[in-house]
Amino acid sequence: MSEEVRVRYAPSPTGMQHIGGVRTALFNYLFARSQGGKFILRLEDTDRTRFDEKYVQNLYDTMAWLGIDWDEGGSKGGEYGPYVQSERFELYKKYAQELVDKGEAYYCFCDAERLERIRKIQTENKLPPGYDRNCRHLTPEEVKENLAAGKPYVIRLKVPLEGETQFHDHLLGDITWKNEDISPDPILLKSDGFPTYHLANIVDDHMMKITHVMRAQEWIPSTPLHVQMYRSFGWQHPEFCHLPMVNGSDGKKLSKRHGSTSLNEFRARGYLPQAIVNYVALLGCSYEEGKDMYTMEELARNFKLDHLNKAPAVFDYKKLEWYNGQYIRAMSDEELYKWVLPFITGTGDAALEVNTENPQPMPNVGPEFSGVALGEDGEPYCVDKSMNMTSADVKKALMNLMPLIKERLKFLSDAAEMVHFLFTEPAVPAKENIVPKKLDEAKTKEVLEKAKSFVAVVFEKGHDEAEAFAKATAEEMGIKLGDFMMPVRMAVTGSRVSPPLIGSIQILGKEESLSRIERTLSAFN
Repeated sequence: MSEEVRVRYAPSPTGMQHIGGVRTALFNYLFARSQGGKFILRLEDTDRTRFDEKYVQNLYDTMAWLGIDWDEGGSKGGEYGPYVQSERFELYKKYAQELVDKGEAYYCFCDAERLERIRKIQTENKLPPGYDRNCRHLTPEEVKENLAAGKPYVIRLKVPLEGETQFHDHLLGDITWKNEDISPDPILLKSDGFPTYHLANIVDDHMMKITHVMRAQEWIPSTPLHVQMYRSFGWQHPEFCHLPMVNGSDGKKLSKRHGSTSLNEFRARGYLPQAIVNYVALLGCSYEEGKDMYTMEELARNFKLDHLNKAPAVFDYKKLEWYNGQYIRAMSDEELYKWVLPFITGTGDAALEVNTENPQPMPNVGPEFSGVALGEDGEPYCVDKSMNMTSADVKKALMNLMPLIKERLKFLSDAAEMVHFLFTEPAVPAKENIVPKKLDEAKTKEVLEKAKSFVAVVFEKGHDEAEAFAKATAEEMGIKLGDFMMPVRMAVTGSRVSPPLIGSIQILGKEESLSRIERTLSAFN
């Protein structure tokens, strides 16, 4: 085995990248970086029925978005390529034949009809499923005759009929498996010359000098078989580390019923890659004591296999939301503008597909919610032409809003509704949306009358004095500050979802703010 640590992420491009796969990729990447080793990206594309090139592209896009850089594979190549299984078929045939020649595997000529008959008998008699090893006992002469007759065949591994297979898992310790419980003589090479996952996986890991296999615990039942294959070849197997499962809050394996699981959906809902990386790196692993926020470099420096937990990790969407908010608030205004613009204009990540059955609400993004679209020149423009705003005006207004919305954003997708009031003149809200629960219409009208003086203070004396004026006025009227501010917010922005009110009024301007208050007051006459 090579001295250098070499690990791999080897997904099957039969679906979009999901959070469990990303966790596996990230742990392999962090381990390689912590050891000064190599991280290999390999495509296990032997399942051609579900293969799609868009899934390959999604893999590369996801890795790039997360900032997980690989050393070999993909466009980078490497000395142990090709790194795509469909380009290595001759190699698999060679090694399958080698096992036959060594007496560790055999030709099986059973047709589909016979195998189906066996399956039915096993089901009816409640017998364990699997091949009955019929062809394992063919004589060399019978094999030769069948081959000469051009009879289709597969190549099957000879799994020992007795004894046990043992292996050590870095996280779970020593594991012993009875050989009678291993899948009976599984197929290594199919009749069309395609390898099965097991053969391709073992040959590739050996040829690419993989030293550590870090994968999900659902692969544990396959590991005894893999260990047997290594022994059949006479090869040393890598170290195994089966990572803790990722469950939902109900203790069941994380799935769509819990919320977003596809990385594309997290992107479309306005999560930042830094938040995903930071949170996912903590799913089943610990780092420094008393610290929550890590850069990728810090995670790599502190990652240790000994810090992995045996217990399943619970994916907490609220905790991830907290991380997202923290990273949003740590951004400069220029950075935040770059990240929220696609959600304001409905382009880029905001245009990625969202699962409508997801229990999380659909994100409200794009011009319909923000009033801002993206021109062909890549610059934002106001959809409502009556606002008389140039692209420069729109960009300036958005930049002015960044420090205000930064404190309120949980997701980048929240930005569209928050900026809307600046780029369209909102309709006067219905009275029931303006009147606070603890006030009546008469009192609310009184609040809106006082709001004109409040706006004047905003522009004449500034933020602190305006805040003090609002507090004093609410006290004088015998109402809570929130009940004073809410009708003013509805009048000025048309929504309960908006940036801080005083800052919003300052950006909107005195004349427009007073005009909106007057229009809202007319609804109470």
